[in-house]
Formats: sequence, structure tokens, C-alpha cells
Amino acid sequence: MSSEQNDAPASTRDIVPKGAAFFAIEVEKPARRFAFHLLPDFTLLAFSAALDPFRIANQLAQRPLYHWTVTSQDGAPVTSSCGMSVNVDQPLVPVARATDLVVCGGTVRKGAGCPALLGLLRQHARFGGRVGGICTGAISLAQAGLLDGRRATLHWENQPAFREQFPQIEVTGNTYEADAGIFTCGGGVGAADMMLEMIETDYGRAFADVVADMCLYSQRRAERGPQRASVSSALDTRNPLLVRAIKAMQANIETPPTMDELAETAGCSRRQMERLFMKYLDKTPYRFFRDLRLDHGHSLLRETDLSVTEIAMASGFASPLVFTKGFRARFGHAPGQYRKSR
Repeated sequence: MSSEQNDAPASTRDIVPKGAAFFAIEVEKPARRFAFHLLPDFTLLAFSAALDPFRIANQLAQRPLYHWTVTSQDGAPVTSSCGMSVNVDQPLVPVARATDLVVCGGTVRKGAGCPALLGLLRQHARFGGRVGGICTGAISLAQAGLLDGRRATLHWENQPAFREQFPQIEVTGNTYEADAGIFTCGGGVGAADMMLEMIETDYGRAFADVVADMCLYSQRRAERGPQRASVSSALDTRNPLLVRAIKAMQANIETPPTMDELAETAGCSRRQMERLFMKYLDKTPYRFFRDLRLDHGHSLLRETDLSVTEIAMASGFASPLVFTKGFRARFGHAPGQYRKSR
């Protein structure tokens, strides 16, 4: 089977649905091709958000601007993280250089990635093909060694473990990133943001805006904007002293500053900082910071193979015993018990 055949199996001929809305595209260029590879427990929302803008673009233009193929490791249906099974077009095979090879991830499974997939990603990138990751699909790209020294992103929930495993990669908190032919996004509607920018690059801002309108996505987020709401929005307070203190905590999980140092960073006295935390969060700064670090350790325990000692150090605890005691108090069981239950 040739590469060209692999890119366009019969089940994905030219998907150009009929619709009432129409947008005349004057630009003449070859249709852009994508191969979406679904990992087990992939995020259905992110996959759909990536795919549907292309379907809508074809519908608006009434011609095939975009082609896509969906694959799995063995060609069998893949179960998403919400339990819904999705049929695919074919098993994982090499694709033409002009095809963008995109890995769609979701719930993380610990351990090394599939050798066949990692090898294919390396081969595709080596010969000039573009590769991408949706949600935790970035992990496969990292395991293949394709993100070293580059900017990348994935869902914020999975970033702590990713940073520990791949310190050589510059991880951002943005909805999506594109760096040297490799594109990644945080999942969810971040996938739509990323694909809408591609459509804009191909056919202009006006067309991309109409595609967004068809998605009822009337307020496209700023280019590569943050995935999460600001600290002030999340806490429902704009108190700058409190926000600065929490940002300093988030930035220094592994090497926690003292309460006096945090107060100095926030620009207030330690006593004033303690009053602010109790007023807005009903916790002391020490308790809030400890919980933040325990949550970080919980994430590492769930998504990495690091030992409890390594996780304790990465979460800023002086010893694994202190970490274990705090973990049991916050989550109701010891780290080892949690890992066995997973």
C-alpha cells in the first residue's frame, strides 16, 4: 500500500457535508492532510475539538480543504477516557511527509510508550513531516525525543509529572504551542484554538472566524493564552499581596521558601500575610503551601514511576517520612497504598 493510499482510506474520502452557510475560498492549494492516532483512554472532547473545525471548513468552502485519517495501534476501535468506543480507519502505518501525524492522548498510563509509535514519530519528523500532540499526546512526542529543547504544552493536570520526567523540555501553561514543526495543546477546547490558528494561516482570519462561529465559539482565546484562569480569578480576589504569595508558592514547590521569605516576596509582613490567608482561604499560609506540595506529590505518584523518596524531594519535603505522614492525613492512605490501588 502506498503512502498516498495510507493517507486517504475509502472511509475518509472527501468529507464535505452540505450546509446552508457558505464561504467562498479563492485560494487554490492542495488539501492539508492529517493522521490522528488515538491512544487508549484518549480525551474525546479534545479529539472532537481538533477534528470538527476541519469538517466545518470543508462544509463552508464546499470543497475538501482538509483530509484526515484516524488510526489505532492495531486498527481496532479505541475506548476513550469517558468509556465511549471510537472506530478508526486503519492501523498505525507510515504516512506521507505532507501529512501531519497527530497523537491524541488523555488519561495517562505509566511506563514507556509503544515502540512502534515512537519509531514512526521519529521517522516522520526525520524526513521533514510535522508531528503534533493533543492533550497528553505530548508525552509520546517527548518519549520519542522530539521535544528536547523545544517549547511544548499538555493539560495542566499532567504538567508536574511531565516536568519531572522531561526537564529538558520547556513546558508552558498555554493552551497550545508550535515550535519548529511540532505542535502541542492542552486538550479540551485548546485543540480547537490550535486548529483554528492553522485554518487562519491557510485561508485567512475571516474564514477562521466563520469556522469558529459555526462551532458557536464566538470568543476565540488569544493566541497561546493560558489554560487556567488567573490566581486572582480562581480565588475570587484581586488582593495583590495574596496573589503574589501564592504565585511564589507555585513557582517554588521543590525548594520551598520560608514564610518570612514568602511575605517579603508578597510585599507585606508575615502577620499580614497570615491574616490574608485566613480571611480569603480559611487556611494558614503554611497549611495552604503544604497542601499545594502534597497535591503535587499526588500527581507525581499517579503519573510517574518515581520512588516515594524521589517524589517527597520533588515536592519539597525534608524526608519521605514527613511526606508520607502529610499524604496520609490529606488523602486518607499512605503513598504506597495509593500506588498499589492504582
